[in-house]
Parts: sequence; C-alpha cells; structure tokens
Amino acid sequence: MRLGVFGGSFNPPHIGHVVVASDAFEALNLDKLLIVPANANPLKGVNPGGAGRIQRLQMTQLAFAGDPRFEVSDMEIARGGLSYTVDTLEALAEKYEGAELILLMGMDALASLGEWVRPERIKELAKFAVLARSGGSQDALKIQDGLVLPAGATLVTARRVDVSSSEIRERLAAGKSIKGFVAESVEEFITSAKLYTS
Repeated sequence: MRLGVFGGSFNPPHIGHVVVASDAFEALNLDKLLIVPANANPLKGVNPGGAGRIQRLQMTQLAFAGDPRFEVSDMEIARGGLSYTVDTLEALAEKYEGAELILLMGMDALASLGEWVRPERIKELAKFAVLARSGGSQDALKIQDGLVLPAGATLVTARRVDVSSSEIRERLAAGKSIKGFVAESVEEFITSAKLYTS
C-alpha cells in the first residue's frame, strides 16, 4: 500500500490544497492520501486567525469530503500539544504495518527540515515527495534556493494555484469575498462561525 501523508495547518483549507493533493495522488500513484491537520506547528507557534483546532479539522473534512482518494485524520489534533512529524509517521507505520509512507512537503518545508525533530528518523520512516510549482524545467525545480532533494525523494510538479490561507484570512478581515478561494461548504462554515473577521 502506498500511503501519502499531507500535513499542514489548513487555516483555512483552500482550493490550492485540494488541487495539490489531487496532483500528488495521481503523480505518486497512491492508494490513499491522508490529510493531517496539525494541532500546533512547532515552527509557527499558535495558529493565527481565531480558528480553533477542532474548527480547522472540521473545515478540512468539508474541503476534502466526498472524494474517496482522501482521508482526513484527526491524529495530531487528538494527540494534542506540538505536532511533530516524526511522531505521526511512527504512529502510521504501526497502524499501517508494511505500508510505504510518502511524506508530501513543499520546498519551504524541505528548507527547514534541519530544524525538525529527529529528521534522520523521518527519512527512515518515509520517502519524501517534494511539491514544486509547475512552469519550470525539472533541473531548475530540483534545486531552488540552493536546495538539493534528499536521496530517494520524488519531485512532484503540482499546478500553480495562487491562493494562500493568509490571503484568505486577510480578505475576510477586510470584508472581502472568498468565493472561489475555498469550497462552498468551507465558506459557509467560516461565515456561520464568524471566523477570521476583524
């Protein structure tokens, strides 16, 4: 079984997350892609914007609902505390014994890998799939800002969707529409819960 792991704050989850997940699922020939909202990112601290951890989990479930390729996991939120990738991968290796774990990460995450807890153990537990924006040569994508892909890593070229969670929070704080930036169900949830408003 080829099991992808896609973590993040998802604060809120947006259309870009879904497109990247879909592209990665196909490019990596996965059997399943686990979407894992972090309880608290050790490198980013408390998630900004006023959305609680359960609300972020619920929005992520809404964003990926109805697609059998994806499963949203509450494991990091249920575990509480700071979310360390190594703990998540060790739990998944035990739960899905014999599965090939493939950790999705962006170039920014790859750049900060040395700051993660037990990065060498992470490399033992999972293969890396590094997400790169489309629109460049493979050689140029492999080395961005001096980064070199770890041995055995796969480069996944994902479609470029210029939207970010911080932009969505800023738009909402300014009273602007986010229609088309997030799934309708996520937009309804944000509106109902009055999230990210100033």
